[in-house]
Amino acid sequence: MKTGNRARRDPAEGREASRVENRWLETWEGALDPTNLSTNRQRIANWARTKRGTALCSLHHVIDLGWMKEAYRPTRKDGAPGIDGVTAADYEVTLEAKLLDLLDRIKSGRYHAPPVRRAYIPKADGSQRPLGLPTFEDKVAQRAVTMVLEEIYEQDFLPCSYGFRPGRSAHQALRTLQNGLWAKRLYWVLDIDIRKYFDSIPHSHLRAFLDQRVTDGVIRRMIDKWLKSRSR
Repeated sequence: MKTGNRARRDPAEGREASRVENRWLETWEGALDPTNLSTNRQRIANWARTKRGTALCSLHHVIDLGWMKEAYRPTRKDGAPGIDGVTAADYEVTLEAKLLDLLDRIKSGRYHAPPVRRAYIPKADGSQRPLGLPTFEDKVAQRAVTMVLEEIYEQDFLPCSYGFRPGRSAHQALRTLQNGLWAKRLYWVLDIDIRKYFDSIPHSHLRAFLDQRVTDGVIRRMIDKWLKSRSR
């Protein structure tokens, strides 16, 4: 894989694209018909599969109202509200207007990632586990971007990977591990956890990792805003 690619700004963000890029964009945008959500997702997946090791740009054109509605649908509705106090029931009032406004802010760059409300739950060892509670709207925005990233990275993950993948669970991972242990007659397991990893991972490493596969300006701008968002 080629590392170090800088995220490209989309022409809609003020950069004049080259003739070659414009021609490529027209082909790509035409192929991704926003009226067909499942087809668009499958085309992203197929493109990522055939372009392994290549950074993909101009992905955000698939995100339209239908995409936002699909992002809203699985977002948990019974979770605690974020810093703005808005519940899922509150957000559902004039839902389509809210999703259209959210879509416009994402595409135009006017979206501001709100601070994450910090809460703590007790752990078995007596310490406390910090929880980050985004606003409901921010969860929908994150889901919309995640839907794009999933179609790309699902093509790269190995079959042995189970964490945070659609259609996979911890129970499936344990079952696979158990079957492997029995088949190879192994009798011990070493469990290792990196303490507070997500609190300490350098953001530069995350950006370098994204550079290898995703250089869409809108997608990367949203991710950067979440990385810079603070907790309260």
